[in-house]
Order: sequence, then C-alpha cells, then structure tokens
Amino acid sequence: MHAADSYDYALIRVVPRVERGEFINAGVIVSCESRQFLQARVEVDESRLRALDPAIDIDTVRRHLQAIVRICDGAPDAGPIARLPRRARFHWLTATRSSIIQTSPTHMGRCVDPGGSIDRLFEQMVST
Repeated sequence: MHAADSYDYALIRVVPRVERGEFINAGVIVSCESRQFLQARVEVDESRLRALDPAIDIDTVRRHLQAIVRICDGAPDAGPIARLPRRARFHWLTATRSSIIQTSPTHMGRCVDPGGSIDRLFEQMVST
C-alpha cells in the first residue's frame, strides 16, 4: 500500500457578470507534485450559466475552460504557459483574477491516487 501524498486543488469558476460576483463551479484543477500529476476537468452547464447571464457567450467560455485543461496537460500548441514546469502551471492557473474565468482559493488534501481525487472532487463540487 502506498503512503498518502499531499495535493493541492482549486475549483474553476465561471463568473458571467464579474460586477455581480455570482458564479458556478465549472471544473477542478488538481496538482500532486510527488506523483508528477497536474490535471483539470471541466464541464459547462449551459442552463445554469444562462440563468446568471442570458447573453453569455457559451462558446467563448468553453474555449477558455478547455485552454485550462490543455495547459495542465502541457499540450504543445497550448502556448508558453503550457511549457512551464507543472507546479508553475498550477500557480499560474490559480492566480487571482477578476475575469469571467476564476479559481477558488487553493486547498490541500492527502491521497494515494490523485486521479481518484480529481474524480471525487469533480463529482462533489462541480457535477450536477
């Protein structure tokens, strides 16, 4: 049996109208440095977003959320941030922003399987 490793995670939020501060959780980012793990999972709930802002550009939101996934994956065509070390990508993605896509404060946990942890967090915090 493996010993538990620490991991960091943040929720990805969509804030359709930043001035109102209302948001929905649209994903989660998990970083476990000891397991060389960095992954994001996202889901766009169009009806919930439209309830907050009927004029929201869903396609743009999808593109930006997928960019987070691609940066975590280190995709070659995801730009210079995707070429940074895993930990630097995590910190860049979770930096405080006042834009339509934001992240929660970073939280910490312990796990033996970071892939299982992202599944559990996604189910608890994002999936409807």
